[in-house]
Amino acid sequence: MWTKKRIIILVVVILIAAVLGRLGVRAVINLMVGGTLFGGNFL
Repeated sequence: MWTKKRIIILVVVILIAAVLGRLGVRAVINLMVGGTLFGGNFL
């Protein structure tokens, strides 16, 4: 009963969630080490 459209929407949602999750984790680690979010010296 799964339509192709529903599967595509599900994949898109999963990809967006994965990207936001990675950015969130990076932002938290970044606040702890006090570096810049994109590029720059990490430590």
